Amino acid sequence: MDVANLIRFVLTHIPLITFLLAIIIPTLSRSDRTPEGYLSWLLLLAVGVDALWAGLFHVFAPERAAAFIGWTTSPFQFEIGVADIALGVMGVLAFRRSLDFKAAVVTYASLFYIGVAYGHFHQIWVAGNYAPGNAGILLGLTCVRPFLLILLLIAAQRKAAPALALGR
Repeated sequence: MDVANLIRFVLTHIPLITFLLAIIIPTLSRSDRTPEGYLSWLLLLAVGVDALWAGLFHVFAPERAAAFIGWTTSPFQFEIGVADIALGVMGVLAFRRSLDFKAAVVTYASLFYIGVAYGHFHQIWVAGNYAPGNAGILLGLTCVRPFLLILLLIAAQRKAAPALALGR
């Protein structure tokens, strides 16, 4: 594979790459091999970096973003792009913040992803839209992320609860 194709592959697979890195990095790290460690890395990479990438793509390359999703260009892409950028910033900020801060980001991200997944499934059912950006790996990740984020948040809160009770 030449350099141009490698770059194209990486740029088109940012969501999958960031998700995999968010699982691999804490697995290789002793200190982050905890529910909160996995949660932190998912928020940084699979939410933060991925949402920043998606937002910048919608804002600065709306024609390409729309084509990838199987849609026509719309003024609403700027709005979803800004929402993605805001989510991305919050995901990055949550990386080493408190569990309460992470909980707020997980709540927003999960609601956002569930709504996005619904929209993509609706497009599959109503319009038969199986474009790579509407179905496939991207849709799978959109469905998996909220459940994984919520499960890790619950596990991290349960692990932190006995420590908090001892401190009282």
